[in-house]
Formats: sequence, C-alpha cells, structure tokens
Amino acid sequence: MAGPARPPLPHRVRAHAAEVVAAARHVRIDEEALDAIDLEPARRFAEEDAPDPVRHFTSADGDPADVADYVLALNAVNFGSGWFPTLRKRPDSSGYWTVAWGLADQARRRGPWSPAELRRLTADDVAVALDQPAGHPLVALYAEALRALGRWLGRRRALDVIHAADGSAATLAEALVAGMPFYRDHGLYKRAQILGADLDTWGLAELRDLDELTMFADNLVPHVLRCAGVLVYDDALTATIDAGHLLPFHRAEHEVRCSALHAVERLSARSGVAPRHLDRWLWHTGQRPEIKAHPRHRCRTVFY
Repeated sequence: MAGPARPPLPHRVRAHAAEVVAAARHVRIDEEALDAIDLEPARRFAEEDAPDPVRHFTSADGDPADVADYVLALNAVNFGSGWFPTLRKRPDSSGYWTVAWGLADQARRRGPWSPAELRRLTADDVAVALDQPAGHPLVALYAEALRALGRWLGRRRALDVIHAADGSAATLAEALVAGMPFYRDHGLYKRAQILGADLDTWGLAELRDLDELTMFADNLVPHVLRCAGVLVYDDALTATIDAGHLLPFHRAEHEVRCSALHAVERLSARSGVAPRHLDRWLWHTGQRPEIKAHPRHRCRTVFY
C-alpha cells in the first residue's frame, strides 16, 4: 500500500524555513518591524515584470524555441553572486545583467547552444561568450553547469522540458532538482523555483501554480529586509557582513535566507500578494542607492 503523497516542493521549502527560524541562533525576525513594513514604496519602485529587450534574448531576437533555450541556459548559470565583485561588468550592469547580456549577445550571433554543444562547452568557450578572463573560477563553474544542462536535456530542447511539466512550476522545479546537482539547494531550492517565474515573464508557459512558489532566497532580499530592520543578526554575523568578508556556506548563511523567506511568507499572508511578486518588489528595492551603499552578505555557492 502506497504511503501518503510527498508535499509539493514549495510546501516543503516553507516547512523547512519555518523549522530553521524556530531554532535560529544567528538571526531573528523583529516582529514590530515586520508588522510596520510598508510594501507600497517597494511596489512602486519595482520595474515591470518583462524581459529587458537589450540585455535579454527575447521574441524580438528569435522564435519561442530559441528563446526558451536561452532562458533555460540563463537559469542554469543564474548563480555566483559571491564572485560578482570580481567579474568584468558591462556598462551600468550588475553581475546578473552582465551574464544575461553576454548570453543574449552570444545567442544573437549564432543562436542558443544546442544540447550537444552544451555538452562540449569548455570554460574557455564560456569566457569568450561572456567576455570574462580565462581561468576565472566562476566561468569554470558556469561551463560545468551548462554541460550538466546539456546532459540532462539529451535530445530534448527547452520547450520539451516545459511541456513535460504539464503546467506546473513545482513539477518543473522537481525535475531540475532531480536532474542537475547545481539545483540541489537543499531546503530552499531558489534556482529550481525561479525558472517557472522566468518562463511566465517571457510568456513561454502558463503555469497554474506560480503563486504557490516561495520567494527566491538569495542574498539581496535578506539585505533589503535587514535594512528595514526586519532581520536582525547577531554581533559576529553583523561584523562579518559589514566588513565585506565572505560567509561560509553553513548555518548562519542558511538562517539568513530561511528567515527572509519566512518573513516574506508572513508579508504575503498579511497583504494577499504572492511571494514571487513580493520577491520582485523587494529585489528591485535592493537596487536603490541607499540600499546598495551597505554591504550585503556574500557567499560563494552555486545555489544563488
């Protein structure tokens, strides 16, 4: 006799974050600050949820199959914020935008990489595509992630993967986690969840359960919540972050992201706004000069 069905991935993430917050030693949520936070300025500051026509590869550049291939490749390398200060940036662009733009221009020149081409990529190939120094450690990780994507795809293209998800962002996230090690951000699964939201942004899929996704736990939304007084760190963690030192990928770092996710869940319950939208509002708030003026936590990991 079969046992009970496993809860969908976003539900497991919520439960995990709540458990971590309940036992947290390095981070706490300030309840008064959480109750007092005003979401309206964040909503007004957020950009429209649409691809950038210059720094992304869009329907103006190729057909839906090519655009989907680009989005899946971009998602495969949507990590590395701990290394971003060491990247060679494009004009007025963050690390993310530098990578997205480089991949977009590469796709415009010769089309997105096919699965077979992905499987053969070297770090030097990726360095040329992204205009980064040969031998940069993040570029080597990007090449590894893209080769893994090619192996996972096999003979499929991105649209085949999307259709196999049968209209479910959670099912798609589960497939990514099962298929590629760089998506196995145990407990939070930031990158596995964000692909569904990206596909919606590009108009490539209609996914019925997008609003069930959690926020996409990285290092920027926690920073915005810290600046708002919602997340409070202990003295040692505060000193490490404020000094610009890298955080190891262990408990304190995990508590930061879990606490941010749990706080956004609380804000979602209060406001009726889905976590994925709150994530976007708060992420764009993090681009404000007064927020960027303060150090955020940096961790060198393939998970965000």
